[in-house]
Amino acid sequence: MLRRLIKASAVVIGAGLVAGCAVTPVKMGSAAIVGSQRISIATLGTQAGNLNQVAKQYPGIVNLTPTEATQATLTWLIRYQVNEELARQAGISVSDAEALTALQAAYAAAKASAEQQGLTNVTLNLILAASGVPPDTATELGRYEAISTEYLKIANGGTTPTSSSAQTAAGAKLNQAMCQAAKALNIQVNPQFGQLDYSQLQVVSVPSPVTRPAGPTTSASPVATAPAC
Repeated sequence: MLRRLIKASAVVIGAGLVAGCAVTPVKMGSAAIVGSQRISIATLGTQAGNLNQVAKQYPGIVNLTPTEATQATLTWLIRYQVNEELARQAGISVSDAEALTALQAAYAAAKASAEQQGLTNVTLNLILAASGVPPDTATELGRYEAISTEYLKIANGGTTPTSSSAQTAAGAKLNQAMCQAAKALNIQVNPQFGQLDYSQLQVVSVPSPVTRPAGPTTSASPVATAPAC
């Protein structure tokens, strides 16, 4: 299930639309708390560093600021845990082989799209970095893709949706299920790293409290700070 996460390039992979719960104080040393699981600042720093290191290998294709890399990394670390909760709620179990197959399928689709746009030597690391995914978490991404794919089959009566209408209907059910999974986990994000946009389950910057100068402004897309389910 290939969707756009960040505007680093046209080469992207993964991303679900989900929702969560209100922010409460985050424990010291935590970048986020998802259910009973703590994402430490140390873990976030390590994985964001991995993403930055790989992104630098593709100048002009992957362009991430340190803040964007950190927020994209935290986004995926949260999404992985939400997807595992979805699997628990739906009774979905995927093997390592199924996760690897799902990762390979997602990579193949993203690679084909990139090559159609003129890119060459499209490696898995390029796809992951352009999607804001720390390459060290490729195994987790494979599980994410496999679980999502399996849920789409369930939502479509047991078979992979192929028509546009079936894909749309199954996708809507997946989004709702992801929303419920995220809501159950009572996600908390350390304001040091931003806030959670629950419409996409994406970590974004907290709006600046500084007063805007007088004059017309360009309105940005609103951030969903409350669950939609």
